[in-house]
Amino acid sequence: MLCAVPALRALRAAAPTARITLVGLPWAAQLRLRYPHYLDDFIAFPGHHTLPEQALRHEELPAFHMALARRHPDLAIQLHGDGSRTNAIVAGFGARANAGFHPAGESPLPGWDGVPWPATGLEPHRLLPLMEHLGAPAHGTHLEFPLYPADDAELHASGLADDLEPGQYFCIHPGARSRDKCWPIERFAEVADHIAQAWALTPVLTGAANEAGLAHAVAERMQAPARIAAGPISIGAMAALMAGARLLVCNDTGVSHLAAGLKLPSVVLFNKADITRWAPEDTDLHRCLWDPGGERAREVMAHADALLARGAGQARA
Repeated sequence: MLCAVPALRALRAAAPTARITLVGLPWAAQLRLRYPHYLDDFIAFPGHHTLPEQALRHEELPAFHMALARRHPDLAIQLHGDGSRTNAIVAGFGARANAGFHPAGESPLPGWDGVPWPATGLEPHRLLPLMEHLGAPAHGTHLEFPLYPADDAELHASGLADDLEPGQYFCIHPGARSRDKCWPIERFAEVADHIAQAWALTPVLTGAANEAGLAHAVAERMQAPARIAAGPISIGAMAALMAGARLLVCNDTGVSHLAAGLKLPSVVLFNKADITRWAPEDTDLHRCLWDPGGERAREVMAHADALLARGAGQARA
């Protein structure tokens, strides 16, 4: 969802007085609070039988459609890929007009306003042509993730960052929503040990609460003592933790976009997703490697060293 921020930014700039409601899976409710300058409202989507992200919650359908009807939407915009599965769903929201991408080479739905889905490019760059088509010129392609005092307060209350000094640690995030996207834990341990020894930094192993076992598995394979910071905290508290880090090493997952929003240097390991679509835009600050077999640990170390050296040089300047 962070990749859609440039599109939301353009939409808000073009329609500053419009009421913008995000429709998304329940976890996305926190984005309404994170981006109040772009989003005014949120409605939890109960799922659909054609979409794999979440099983359809039949019992929530009546309340969902009532929530849409109460808002009398003038325009529904579909930003979920090429629309081959989702355009028909969005067309059922009851808006007076609908817009979004449609598959290249196919005609859009009757009365649908949109453009063909771009076959290439980074995700934010793919989304912006639709905004421009609707009269909302781009206001930057960068991601952003604002932090609030509540994020620091939650992190402090969790105890996960106790005694960690900003600039004196780095983060290893070995998990991902889909475990088959994960780089081998042995390689994460190897890279973490190298960085800890070469740069005298504390390794911090991050993750969601259900990834604590994975973080411990990495720590057990390390020589350097590591801090386990995988726990039941929000994405905001996780961002507050990462904001004090010197570097992030992670799989191609949500924290990669979080690092881009925080401008935190990162090394990102890909093995499933399209690297030309989901890699961060700033290739100087974020280094991405395709390594399904876990064979490029030395290159990961080299990229980490280069990013840390540059950061140390900037700090001295």
